[in-house]
Amino acid sequence: MINQSIYFGPRARRAVNDVLGGSAASILGITFGLSYALLIFAGPLSPYLSYGIAATFISSAVIAATIALGSSLSFAVAGPDSSTAAVTGILAASLVERIIAADPSAPLLTPVLITVGLSTIVTGMALCGLGLTRMGRAIRYVPYPVIGGFLGATGLLIMLGAIRVITDRPVQFSSLPQFANIVTISELAAACAMALVLYLTWHRSRGPFGLPIILIGGVIAAHLAFWIIGISPEQARATGWTFGPPPPSAFMLPWHADALAQYPWTAVPDLLGNLIAVVFVTAASTLFNTTGIELAAHREANLERELNVTGFGNILAGALAGYTGCVSVSRTILNFSSGGRGRLSGLTAAAVSLLMLAIAPELLGYMPKFVLGGLLLYLGADQLHKWIIESRKRLTRTEYASLLVIIVIIVQWGFVPGILIGIIIGCATFAFSAARIEAIKFSFDGSEYRSSLDRSRDDQEVLLAHGGKIQGLNLQSYLFFGSANRLYQHVKALLQEQPECRYLLFDFKLVTGIDSSAAYSFAQIKRSAHDLGVHLVLVHLSASTAKVLRLSDFITDGVTTIDELDHALEWCENEIIMQHQGLAQEAANLRDWFTKIFDSEDDADELIRRCQRIEVDTAEIIVRAGDAADSMHFILDGRVGIMVPADDGRITRVRGLGRYTTIGEMGLVSHAPRSATIQAEIASVLYVLNKHQFEAIKADAPELGQKLLTYFVSVMAERLSFANRTIAVLRR
Repeated sequence: MINQSIYFGPRARRAVNDVLGGSAASILGITFGLSYALLIFAGPLSPYLSYGIAATFISSAVIAATIALGSSLSFAVAGPDSSTAAVTGILAASLVERIIAADPSAPLLTPVLITVGLSTIVTGMALCGLGLTRMGRAIRYVPYPVIGGFLGATGLLIMLGAIRVITDRPVQFSSLPQFANIVTISELAAACAMALVLYLTWHRSRGPFGLPIILIGGVIAAHLAFWIIGISPEQARATGWTFGPPPPSAFMLPWHADALAQYPWTAVPDLLGNLIAVVFVTAASTLFNTTGIELAAHREANLERELNVTGFGNILAGALAGYTGCVSVSRTILNFSSGGRGRLSGLTAAAVSLLMLAIAPELLGYMPKFVLGGLLLYLGADQLHKWIIESRKRLTRTEYASLLVIIVIIVQWGFVPGILIGIIIGCATFAFSAARIEAIKFSFDGSEYRSSLDRSRDDQEVLLAHGGKIQGLNLQSYLFFGSANRLYQHVKALLQEQPECRYLLFDFKLVTGIDSSAAYSFAQIKRSAHDLGVHLVLVHLSASTAKVLRLSDFITDGVTTIDELDHALEWCENEIIMQHQGLAQEAANLRDWFTKIFDSEDDADELIRRCQRIEVDTAEIIVRAGDAADSMHFILDGRVGIMVPADDGRITRVRGLGRYTTIGEMGLVSHAPRSATIQAEIASVLYVLNKHQFEAIKADAPELGQKLLTYFVSVMAERLSFANRTIAVLRR
C-alpha cells in the first residue's frame, strides 16, 4: 500500500498539473477561436456564424487531440492559428465573392464548408507528404525576407479582416465613403481603444487569466456605457455595436451528392493561389512554431513527426468540415509554464473545445463587436509590428525593402504572386550580396609564406630574393559569375603589379562550389597568365570543381594540380631554385665570354647590364629581312640560321651560328635594313643590345664602345676571310 501510494502520488500530481496547464491554455484557445470564427465568417457569411463557431471548435478539438497523442513534444497544445485563420478567411471570402458575382441568390454555406474542408484535407496530405519525404526542411531555405513579408502581410490582412468584423464592410477604395459616419468611426475608435488596452496590459504580462479578464471587463464596460447613454440591447444590435444572438452552434457535414454536384467547380482554378497559401502558411507555421517551442522550452522536437501528426490531424478536421491548425506557441508555452508536461494537457484543451460547442453562441450574443474586433486588431498589429518594425534591426536595407515590397504585392495581388516574386527578389538579393563577398580570403607570396621543407642557407637566400615569383590566392565561398569576374580583375591587376610573378597558386580549400560562368572567368585568367609566361597551380581541388574546370578546357598543359598547399609551395620553390641555379651558371658563362672579348671584367659587367635576355623556341623568327636594323644579338646558347630566299621560291640557309657568336652587328653600325631572316634552329638563349643602349655605351663608357667597334671589325674580318676561302675552293 505504501509503495502504491508513493507511485500514485506523483502520477496524480502530474495529471493535475497537466489538467490545470491545459485548462489555462484553453482560455486562450477559446478567446482566439471566437475571433477566428468571426474573421472567417464575416460579411455575407455572418448569418452562418453558428456554423463557423462549430467548425472552429471542432477543428480545435480534433487537432488538439491528435497532436496531443502523437507529437514528439508531449506537452504540445494545438489548434487554429491566427495566420492559418487569416488565409482560410481569404479563401472563403474569394469563393463567396465569385459565387455572388455569378448568382447573388446562390447558397453560400455549403460551398464554403466544402471549400474549407477540402483545403484542410489537401493541406493535411501535403504536410504528411513533407514529413514522409523529409522535404519539410526545404522551407527553411526560403529567404527570410520572404517569410517575413508573408507573415507581415498576414498580420495586415488580419487587421483588415478585423475592420470588416467591426463594420460589416470590406476595406476597399470603393467602400471608403461608407466609413465616413459617426457610428462607424465610433466603432473603430472603440476597437482601437480595446487593442491599446490589450497592448498596455496583457501584451506585457501574458498571464493565463489576463486576456479573459480584460475581454470580460471590456464587455461589462461596453454594456455599462450603453446603459448610461440610453442604448438598449436591441438598439445596440440594430446599430451594429453588438452581435446578434446566433442560433445554437450547428454542425453539418457537406459531403453529400447534391452539394458536390451544385458546387461551383469552375471557380476552383481562381482559388488555387489561395489554396497554395493555406498549405504554405500551415506548413510554415508548423515548422516555425515547433522551432519556437524548442527554443523556449529547451526541448528537441522531431520535425518530420510533427509534420506527419499535424497533417493527420488536419485530414481528420477537414473530413469534419473544419479548417487548418497547428501547434500553438503561446498556448504550449503557457501550458509548460503552468506545469503541464504530459499529453493530458492537450487532451484537456480538446475536451474544453468540445464543451464550447454548446456554450459559445450564448457568450457571443452579449459580445460587443469592438471587443473581439479589438483583439483581432491587436493580433494583426502585433504581428505587423514584429515584421515591419522589429525586423528592421535584423535585416539589411535591401532585405528590408524586399520585405515591404512582398507585403504590398501579397495584399494587392495575392499570396502566390507575393511568394514567387519574393523568392525571385530573394535570389537576386542573394546573388548581388554574394557577388560582393570577396572571393579571396587572403593572398601571399613565396618570400613571406613558404613550404615546411628545411632548406640550405643558399636556397633560403634564393627564395628570399626571388620568392616574389610565387603569388598565392586563398579562395573562399561559392564562385559564380559575379565573384569570379572580380577574381579575374584582381588577377589582372596582380600580374601587372607583380611582373616578376612566374607561378600563380589558387587554393580552393574553402571554395564550396563553382559554376560554368566562373569557369569562363578562369579561362580568361589562364589566357592572361599564358601571355605573361605565368604557370598556374591549383590546390585542394574538389572532384566537382575539377570536373567543371576540365569541361571548360581550363585544366590542360600549363596548369598543375596538387593536393596540398605545402606540396604546391615546395614544387614552386624547387622550380625557382633550379632556374636560379641555371641562370647563375648562365650569367657566369656570359661574363667569362665577354671578359675574354674585352679583357676586362668591368667592361663585361657593363655590357651585361646593357643587354636584355631573351629565349626563343625552335623555328621562331628572331628578325626578318627588311626590318630596321636596330639591335644585335649575342648567342649564349643554341643555334640560329641565316635564311635567304632562293630562285625557286624556297628559303635557303646560307649560314648557321652557334653559341658564343653574334649576329646583326653590321646593321647596328650602318643602320641598314636587315638583309636576311634569322631563325632559331633549336631553342636558344640570346642577349640583345639595341641601338639606344649602344649609343649610351659610346657616351657613358667610350672605352667599352671602342672595344665593341673593334670586336665588330674583327668579326666581320673573320667572316670575310671565311667567304674568300670558300670562293677560292669553288674556283678550283
